[in-house]
Amino acid sequence: MSTPAATALDVALIVARAIESLGLPYFLGGSLASSLHGEPRATNDIDVVVQATPAEVSSLAGALGPEFSADTDGLVDACRRRGSCNVFYLPLFTKIDVFFAGSAPFDVEELRRRRRVRVRSDGAEMFVKTPEDSVLRKLWWYRRGGEVSSRQWRDVVEILRVSGPIIDSPYLAHWAPVLRVEDLLERAVGEAVAAEPP
Repeated sequence: MSTPAATALDVALIVARAIESLGLPYFLGGSLASSLHGEPRATNDIDVVVQATPAEVSSLAGALGPEFSADTDGLVDACRRRGSCNVFYLPLFTKIDVFFAGSAPFDVEELRRRRRVRVRSDGAEMFVKTPEDSVLRKLWWYRRGGEVSSRQWRDVVEILRVSGPIIDSPYLAHWAPVLRVEDLLERAVGEAVAAEPP
C-alpha cells in the first residue's frame, strides 16, 4: 500500500508519474511552478498542462488510481475543446486543474521549452514550465483577470527577482508584445530590480 502524499508537490509528482506512464507530454505550471522559480510559498494549487488526444486522455483516470476522483468523460470533453477539468486527490482533497495544451504559437512554444527539473531532495523529477513562460503566462492571466490579483503579481515579481540571473530576457521581449503584456513586464522588471538588496 502506498504512503499518502503529504504536500501539493507530492500530489503533483503522483500526477506526473501517471501522465508519464501514458507517454503524454506535460508540464507543471501555476503557483507551484512559480514557487519553484521564485519565492517558495505554501500553496494547494496544482496546475498541470497536458498535450493529448481524446483517445489518449481517456486512460488518465485509470492511470491516476483509486486515490483520485477523475471524471473520464469530463477529461475527454475538456481535451476536445482544449479547456480544463478538475481532478481531486481524495486523501487531502487537493484539486488539480488539468489544462489541455492549445495550438496557438505561444502554447506550442511553452510546451516545447518545458524542462525536467529535480523538485525534491530525494531526486524526484518532473517537467516544469520555464521561469520565462511562468512570467508571461501569469502576466497574461493577470491582465485577463482585470489586473487585481496581488498574488499573481507578486509571483511574477519574485520569479524575476529570484531567477533574474538566468532569465532569457530576449525571449520575454519577443513574446510580451505578442501577448500584449509588454507594459506589465516592464513594470514587473522594475519592481524586481527595486526589491534587490543594495
